[in-house]
Amino acid sequence: MNIKKDIRFRVYVAFTGMCLFGLAILIKVVMLQVKEGPKLRALAENIHTRSTVLPADRGNIYTEGHDLLCSTIPLFDVFVDFSVIDSSLFYQNVDTLSRQLSTLLKDRSSSAYERELKAAYRDKEHHKYWSLCKNVQYNEYQEMRAFNIFNRGKNRGGFIVEPKTNRINPYGMLAYRTIGLWRENAQTVGLEATYDSVLRGYSGSRVEQKMTGNVWMPIEGSVIEPKNGKDIITTLDLDIQGIAEFAVKDLCEKYDLQYGTCVVMEVATGKIRALVNLGCQDDGKYFEDFNYAMIPTEPGSVFKLVTLTALLNDKYVTIDNIVDAEGGRIRFGNLTMKDSHFGLGKLTIKDAFAHSSNTAHAKLANQYYYKEPEKFVAQVKKLHLHEKTGIDLAGERRPVVKTPESKSWSQTTLPWMATGYEVQITPLHTCMLYNAVANNGKMMRPYLVSEVKEYGKTIFKRKPEVLEQAIGDSATVAQLRACVEEVALTGTAKSIQSPFYSIAGKTGTAQVADKEIKYSDGVYQGSFVGYFPANEPRYTIAVVMRTKKRAHTYYGGTIAAPVFRMIADRVFAAGKGWDMPSDSLDRSKAKVLIAQKATGSSYHTLLGAVGKYAPVREDGYIEQVSVDSSKQLVVQEQPVYKGYVPD
Repeated sequence: MNIKKDIRFRVYVAFTGMCLFGLAILIKVVMLQVKEGPKLRALAENIHTRSTVLPADRGNIYTEGHDLLCSTIPLFDVFVDFSVIDSSLFYQNVDTLSRQLSTLLKDRSSSAYERELKAAYRDKEHHKYWSLCKNVQYNEYQEMRAFNIFNRGKNRGGFIVEPKTNRINPYGMLAYRTIGLWRENAQTVGLEATYDSVLRGYSGSRVEQKMTGNVWMPIEGSVIEPKNGKDIITTLDLDIQGIAEFAVKDLCEKYDLQYGTCVVMEVATGKIRALVNLGCQDDGKYFEDFNYAMIPTEPGSVFKLVTLTALLNDKYVTIDNIVDAEGGRIRFGNLTMKDSHFGLGKLTIKDAFAHSSNTAHAKLANQYYYKEPEKFVAQVKKLHLHEKTGIDLAGERRPVVKTPESKSWSQTTLPWMATGYEVQITPLHTCMLYNAVANNGKMMRPYLVSEVKEYGKTIFKRKPEVLEQAIGDSATVAQLRACVEEVALTGTAKSIQSPFYSIAGKTGTAQVADKEIKYSDGVYQGSFVGYFPANEPRYTIAVVMRTKKRAHTYYGGTIAAPVFRMIADRVFAAGKGWDMPSDSLDRSKAKVLIAQKATGSSYHTLLGAVGKYAPVREDGYIEQVSVDSSKQLVVQEQPVYKGYVPD
């Protein structure tokens, strides 16, 4: 019992001690608040310091031609503290201030400004932070601070400014999704996200002391200067980007499509010269809203190049071998493979590719890989279609390539995979593959940023990266090139062949099924992927367009191939990447265009852009283009005299 009493006594003592200690703390807090609080607060007001963040300037984003794509500009929100403005000063100058504000901001009349200012001043005790205007640019801010009343400063004129920064794109929506969006404390996308650590820089800081008049002064020796972000130089070409965006938008609007995406890649290097992603909004307008080029989908017939590459690499066939398309209808397991156009019988593999026969390619894949499907999948993986391209742009998704070990593999997987179904790759992968064919078998990794600069000095320069030295031997590549050229000569893309340069490529049309869309919804994806000029490739272009539900026009040759032709025409006419002597064009195929007077170089660009031809003098004389009685194009010199404007 004595032991229990002793323990109980010790517990009581400990508990009582803790309560007394807590009570003492509470009493001390109350004393500080009530007795010493005012004194301490007054002292804090006199010696108060604060740490202020000095934000770094975010780096700029440029094209390879140093056109500014994205930059940061200073903006200002302006407030007025009416409580510090003397009444005589206010009423003597409010009319002048109102006129000045109306003239500068142009958002309301001077009388409206005067009414609002007077109303706010009458209730000045409640308007110590009255919002006048937001997002004022620097030149406007400089002008505003000299206005009547405001020129007295913050303490007498009540002029309060809150500086901030805003990220702008000088070319509006051009490459908007690729450039991306930077938002503080929110998700960042595009190059802004990928290169955030490069563009962001490092913030500085300084300690400030509060002085008389509510003015904060930096304390000497406390300043840590910010380190501004670096600039990035992209591979984008402003002209090609604009051309591609116009072409995609034109076809999207013409056929009321859900979205369109386009990748333009430089053959030799893998540089992305243009990247377009236009989606249809609720109001029917098209906007760069999502990076469709990096989303894997079932590619359709453009994937037949993979099937052909596998067959040629494994030496099972040559493109001159005969295959029987069996009228465009063959049964595999419990499903029937059909061609979009029936009637094809025995034909060469080259012609089967040119006419995009589903049955021919499915039959060949099933014939040679049915017992060893892993060999076909191995060829797909050799082309790096099972992994991300590794492009330096945030948001790329991984392709979906089935293997014989996949749970969903069945006896129909291989033939359907051979025609671009039961496999999902991105338009960027497709572009990379066809670019390898254009590049004599060498596969290049696509990339978007070529340089990083700091204060105008290059501190990093990226070199083109070879992803696969050869996707096949020289014989394989030669046969692949012959097949994609045949598509534009006699096959499904013959309608876009140009008289001025040769085209090689492949059309593709696929029914779409994903999480929200069923095959029965009648949504299609039309594609065209190719390169030009076919004999000396400079650019590879991948175009993928998706229809809305129950579309009536959906073939790749109709909704995608014209985009390729439109881009190729204008890029070729602009001479992007090669010299174009006028005598190198075939004048026998020229068409006539009636036009007005302009410089020769202007006609060269204009007529070339619309697929026409006119002889042009190299010395840049003013010329008049007209049509004679035999409907031939006639170019006449128009002399230019000093001091006169040519008519």
